[in-house]
Amino acid sequence: MAAGLFQGQYVWHPAADDRELASVCVEVRAGRYLGAYGLLAETHDDPGLRAHRSLVLASVAADSDLAERWLAEEPGPESTLIWARVAVLRALRAADGEDPRARALERIALGACRRATDMAPQDPTPWVARLALTRLQEIREPAPRGLLTAPPGPWQLFSHILRLDPAHREGHHRFLAYFFTRNGGSVNAAWDVAAFLGQRAPATSSLRLLPLVALVESYNPSQLLADRVWEQPQWRSTALSIYRSWLPEVAGYRFTPVLDLAYLAHALVMAEQSFEARAVLMAMGPYASRMPWSVFGDPVEQLSRARRLCGLPVPSGAA
Repeated sequence: MAAGLFQGQYVWHPAADDRELASVCVEVRAGRYLGAYGLLAETHDDPGLRAHRSLVLASVAADSDLAERWLAEEPGPESTLIWARVAVLRALRAADGEDPRARALERIALGACRRATDMAPQDPTPWVARLALTRLQEIREPAPRGLLTAPPGPWQLFSHILRLDPAHREGHHRFLAYFFTRNGGSVNAAWDVAAFLGQRAPATSSLRLLPLVALVESYNPSQLLADRVWEQPQWRSTALSIYRSWLPEVAGYRFTPVLDLAYLAHALVMAEQSFEARAVLMAMGPYASRMPWSVFGDPVEQLSRARRLCGLPVPSGAA
């Protein structure tokens, strides 16, 4: 991984320093899918990369008919996967926007996911796309032993994904999101699931960040001393442990894990660990993600504030 030096501006593109992906996104916007096929075809042995690239490409393709044309002209694992990803994104956006077409789009997305899983049953990515839809449903499958709150949820589908890839990053995050309060869950359930999953992951895994993600989701600015939660010994220790055990692994990543780094940097800044936060922000280079900063205000302002606290430069004119 080589994030590159900060040169005065943030780069918000989700492709970050995956330059091939960024280039293909331009092609997809122009209505061409050949590059997307080649980019995805080389990821069959890397589920994490396949998940990331397919999600970014689908986010670019969702407002056009590219996925439908590609599927009609060249049906295969790649076109079927992008169609499923696009259909899921459209269904989720419709539900969030209370669009009257939401139910119909959800049915289309479920059918697209079934087609993708039938096409490539050993690929966890279509199953993860299906998992993303579960937040639109009420699934009451019992939790395994070991969780204090024993929250019901889509445990069977998640277990199937783990059998295909035990460390699937997006699968874990999609599953945790099912229990967020904004999706009908509760703060206690989300914390319980995040702790359960995080503790099962190796110390060097980015999945150790799941409790920090749940903590951001539980943030309520109206609560007394809400911004001081990260200073509590439990959360400061969690952030520092991830810093010591996971951050050194990032140098070996194929591409910069911007979102994970952002959650860690944010937690360290809030815990007043500026020395460690500075190292994480430097590992991000110029690349930026809107989460978790947007939970606390304008993401540009919040990221710039964090960088200033760590003695790092910010874009000219940034608040």
